[in-house]
Amino acid sequence: MDVDASRHGAVTVVRPRGARLDALAALGFKDRMQPVIEEAGARVVLDLSEVTFLDSSGLGAVVAAQRFLRAGQVLELAALTPAVARVFRLTRMDTVFAIHPGVDDALRVVL
Repeated sequence: MDVDASRHGAVTVVRPRGARLDALAALGFKDRMQPVIEEAGARVVLDLSEVTFLDSSGLGAVVAAQRFLRAGQVLELAALTPAVARVFRLTRMDTVFAIHPGVDDALRVVL
């Protein structure tokens, strides 16, 4: 799975290109996230607005991306679709990640 990344000051917004973050896409997602996070600023916002399906492998890939963070970096999520938000709620991962309604909302937050 390819990702697009854009820099907004200290915030790097990453958008996966694909509707499914599942077992087939998870490895590619992790491989692409590592160099993006290495080059990112203090905050990395994962824009999940185009992801309509996320399974346990996809969830694991998001958690794995969090492990790539350097000291002082944080991974936040934005624009979860209803099905993806449900997975985060059911697994209680919504308590682990800061989740914003949209990317613009995430960009307005000052840490």
